[in-house]
Amino acid sequence: MVKLGLESFIEQSDRMMPVGSRAVFLTHQAAVDGCGLTSLERVRRARPDLVRAVWSPQHGFYGDRQANMIASDNFSDPLSGLPVFSLYGDKRKPGPEMLADVDFILVDLVDVGCRVYTYIWTMFLVMEAAAAAGVGVVVLDRPNPLGGMVLEGSPQGLEYTSFVGLFPLALRHGLTIGEVAVFLSRYAGLDLDLKVVRMAGWQRAMSFAETGLFWVLPSPNMPTPATARVYPGQVLLEGCNLSEGRGTTLPFELCGAPFIDPRTLLARIEESAKAGAVLRPTWFTPTFDKWRGRLCGGFQLHVVEPERFAPVLFTLGLLRAVLELYPEEFGWLDPPYEYEYEKPPIDILTGDPEIRRALEDGKELAEIAGLGRERLAEFKARRQDVLFYE
Repeated sequence: MVKLGLESFIEQSDRMMPVGSRAVFLTHQAAVDGCGLTSLERVRRARPDLVRAVWSPQHGFYGDRQANMIASDNFSDPLSGLPVFSLYGDKRKPGPEMLADVDFILVDLVDVGCRVYTYIWTMFLVMEAAAAAGVGVVVLDRPNPLGGMVLEGSPQGLEYTSFVGLFPLALRHGLTIGEVAVFLSRYAGLDLDLKVVRMAGWQRAMSFAETGLFWVLPSPNMPTPATARVYPGQVLLEGCNLSEGRGTTLPFELCGAPFIDPRTLLARIEESAKAGAVLRPTWFTPTFDKWRGRLCGGFQLHVVEPERFAPVLFTLGLLRAVLELYPEEFGWLDPPYEYEYEKPPIDILTGDPEIRRALEDGKELAEIAGLGRERLAEFKARRQDVLFYE
């Protein structure tokens, strides 16, 4: 089984944070050890007086809040007795008063390997605040559930940064959260005392099942590693009127809309987009979110060959086919989306409005998928310097 950064930190904590140190912990209930105990509980057992407060990302410490600008509240944690301060809502970056009398910030978050997932951006804002306050940051590393070999989706342009991408990263970035922290610190030019406690035994080609670790859903609509496998592409559906399966028990694995005939759509999606997957035509009724209470035609997406399946390519192929078949019924959603009030959600999700325009113009899928290839190549070269694992 993979040895987490958490385990190594507990072994080394007295050296890394001397007795009397005061820390806050950016974490959530999904960050557990190999026995299912939370990082917060493990650290408190080893160092009862170290952690003075907890900071939580989007969805809240217990992962109970839904997505897109649904804030979580500050509260007193009934299990630990510690104050928990939300960093998703009116305040997304800790102010100087939250860093007073703090020596270190611990970070242990479950990321899913996609630039749009906001936890890495909460970490980035915390890192910026820590650099300004002269406070050290220690990131406890965890596996990327998608592995670390494959990249997809070009980094966004600087004019399309947002809370689903505050600094240019590939959509499927192939980094662990510790590697993301080093990448952001280096290329965003942060003057920061940053330490990453690395894992042992993790390899970039590993599936999550091969790690031997628990999966605890890091957000309400990320119930399994299979969800994470399709998410880097299917999250783009948040920018349009297709249901991405919210309001069902298979978010992101189900997709569709009332105006779709699944068999007609299946025949129109290019074979290259379907590689490694089986699209099972089906009908479903969301209980909340888009098309709540309406019967939707669509697919359940079964990934049968993960090494061949390219989630971003798949969803671009899906969108291209839907636009061809249902130009009158299909529509892009308007802002606000994740605290962006002007740019269309699809443009900040992809990071490039040319992708939307190419889809609207009916360009070939290969051309659409190739947009931003130069930015992706530059990112791939830059990230070589921050890779910790074979």
